[in-house]
Amino acid sequence: MKIGVLVGGGDAPGLNAALKAVVIKANEFDFEVVGIKNGWAGLLELDTQPLNTDIVEEIHSRGGVLLYTSRTNPFNVEGGPTRIIENMAKLQIKALIAIGGEDTLGVAQRLYEMGVPVVGVPKTIDNDLPETDYSIGFDTAVAIATDAIDRLRTTAESHHRIVIVEVMGRHTGWIALYAGLAGGANLALIPEVPLNLSQIYEMIKNRYASGKAYSIIAVAEGAKLLQDEQQLIVESQEKDEFGHPRLGGISRVLEKLIQDNTGLEARSVILGHLQRGGPPTAFDRILAMRLANKAVELVHDAQFGQMSAFQACGVATVPLKKVLTERKSVPKELYEMALTFFK
Repeated sequence: MKIGVLVGGGDAPGLNAALKAVVIKANEFDFEVVGIKNGWAGLLELDTQPLNTDIVEEIHSRGGVLLYTSRTNPFNVEGGPTRIIENMAKLQIKALIAIGGEDTLGVAQRLYEMGVPVVGVPKTIDNDLPETDYSIGFDTAVAIATDAIDRLRTTAESHHRIVIVEVMGRHTGWIALYAGLAGGANLALIPEVPLNLSQIYEMIKNRYASGKAYSIIAVAEGAKLLQDEQQLIVESQEKDEFGHPRLGGISRVLEKLIQDNTGLEARSVILGHLQRGGPPTAFDRILAMRLANKAVELVHDAQFGQMSAFQACGVATVPLKKVLTERKSVPKELYEMALTFFK
């Protein structure tokens, strides 16, 4: 049997480890694997490449995506879903493994409802997919952000500065919170818990008064701040194919506000795509392999419309439909615990 595999959305460390696992496990079942390039765009344009054990043997430690990726939404293309079904038939692909976040898996679910045999694998550095404790790429993104905070601390302290480290997180603050805690930041700003700017100024002034003339603030790109009871959100008018605004730059806004309202020097650092690049951590490599291994087993057992998930250190199966009902946000109790350490 011939199966296809694609990666959609943003790249994330660990994706090549997942592709390697798909090929190796598929080989056990005598499945032939077709790699679909550039996400859903590859199925629309018949852009594919064969994958075998020789090709994937050494890719597990590499960042990026062997097959490339895109944010193409076939439901925004006239006749797109029908073309995908027709092209799968032309390629003789009998089942499909889609690796991605809510947008990629959302397309997978809609195609499944149209009769396409598809299973999903969770990938997003934001870690905001429900029903899975961790998604591919999150651990590496946190490690990179933590390392940045560790390095920025010394220069912040040397120059008596406030350093604002902006990380990814459109709707959720998992990276900001985890990296902030691990890196010993003095505050983490996340979308789930809007804070008044006055609280931030007070924290900085209190540290200065106590002899600590520097501060580190981790901020998610989608963090919501309150100024004079009005919500402050920084976003571009540009949107991607799934209708999401392109965020980024809240740290620069916060830098100026802090300087104007505290009289202290502030600097912003936007990590951006650094969080996505480079080799994955050991955890992400193994997580990707386990999740992809399970996905191939689901194909073998004809359990379509499902997603492999990491739950309580084990690999489980959940319906794609259930994964897409809500976004996994940072729990209130976790943020309240973190406040114990943010000083």
